[in-house]
Amino acid sequence: MVKRIDCKNLYYRHLNKIIQDEAESGETEFILDNLNGQRYLGTGINKAVNITVNGTPGSDCAVFMNGPTLTINGNAQDMIANTMNMGKITVHGNVGDVVGYGMRGGKLFIKGDVGYRAGIHMKEYKSQIPVIISGGTARDFLGEYMAGGIFILLGIGSDSEIITGDYLGTGMHGGVIYIRGDVENDTLGKEVKKLDIDEEDRRILRQYLTEYSQDFGFDVDEIMSKSFIKLLPLSSRPYENLYVY
Repeated sequence: MVKRIDCKNLYYRHLNKIIQDEAESGETEFILDNLNGQRYLGTGINKAVNITVNGTPGSDCAVFMNGPTLTINGNAQDMIANTMNMGKITVHGNVGDVVGYGMRGGKLFIKGDVGYRAGIHMKEYKSQIPVIISGGTARDFLGEYMAGGIFILLGIGSDSEIITGDYLGTGMHGGVIYIRGDVENDTLGKEVKKLDIDEEDRRILRQYLTEYSQDFGFDVDEIMSKSFIKLLPLSSRPYENLYVY
């Protein structure tokens, strides 16, 4: 049984309560039609439910999400996957700014572009590693203060060889950023270094990009045929001198 909801003119609190109550009652499949900016979608659900969104969710979609699978047939606004813990989000469009803020687990796959400060404060713990893949381009401050996780930027369909903004990895002290193509050294934050990828990196990339390609209908071999670079932090405590211990 699938729970289908027409979200037109439905207040976000009412919508989220319907989903939460139905999930607690055992519903596992939801289709949301005519979604238009309702916030906090997927919040407070600790079950492996599937939610298909036809429309554009508002800010903080999947904040603190802990298990659901979201398929968004459209764009998404700012702060998607904020502090997400577990689950998967697939966005068949573009997303706004500050995506994956403090994200600590799960996967966020985006077909198109990301805005400013994507991947900010991402983190990981032991085997829990968050992954963000964007198929398009990114604006300034990608990976700002990143403490863990994996961010992959592909630039598919971009008319320019430059697929990132400035200040890449500013304050970064953990995790890794993979970029398909290259970046200019003067766009990097002082806390990161640019390296060629190795065989272990290729294995990681193919693992995640195979799943990503299946979700969006891409050819993983074609994606992997272009060279990648990786960005790693130079220090685990780039602002150590600001603290007393």
